[in-house]
Amino acid sequence: MSAEQKVAVITGASQGIGAALVKAYRERGYGVVATARSVKPSNDPDIVAVPGDIAERRTAERAIAEGVARFGRIDTLVNNAGIFIAKPFTQYTDIDYKTVVNINVTGFFNITRLAVAEMEKRKRGHVVQITTSLVDSANSNVPSVLASLTKGGLNAATKSLAIEYAKRGIRVNAVALGTIKTPMHPADTHEALAAMHPVGHMGEIDDIVDAVLYLESAKFVTGEILHVDGGQSAGH
Repeated sequence: MSAEQKVAVITGASQGIGAALVKAYRERGYGVVATARSVKPSNDPDIVAVPGDIAERRTAERAIAEGVARFGRIDTLVNNAGIFIAKPFTQYTDIDYKTVVNINVTGFFNITRLAVAEMEKRKRGHVVQITTSLVDSANSNVPSVLASLTKGGLNAATKSLAIEYAKRGIRVNAVALGTIKTPMHPADTHEALAAMHPVGHMGEIDDIVDAVLYLESAKFVTGEILHVDGGQSAGH
């Protein structure tokens, strides 16, 4: 790799939005560290695959350490890994709570802390969280307190980190999603899900990739929660 090649770390990288982000960053010439529980080794020498559960600290440590060992730097972190469990509040279990908090919050905390420490060495970097518009626009048809609790926390952390590191060359942003066509949504649910959006259709994976890449290139944007949600957060 060249000394000027930038490096992105992407969590939840094995499928859907995460896999598309890996592809998009490679097309931009980045070296990529791709981590997920089921991520497969790559034949591309500029992709480092790190299998593991992001809720476990050692996965975060390996992802950053292997990225630095291979590429010598970390420029971008996309916190894409996440879990969504929609249930009435009183039906959530202790296991639901632990699982969602561990992946959505603890996973973010562990890897972001390590990535930002590497970015500080170069006095520049970018962190992006993938969150949800349900934080801003609750829907009685989609009871999801754990999503609001955890992803809302990431939105708040995004702004806090953006201000803390604004003068140190590190930008921090988030993309708040509507419902996106990914493998987690069976085809027979698409019509009902599309109707939840003012524009009348679900989002595509490319919509999210485009938003992340916009934030990547938007050097004057930090602390932004960019809603890519078909108008959900604006109203109904």
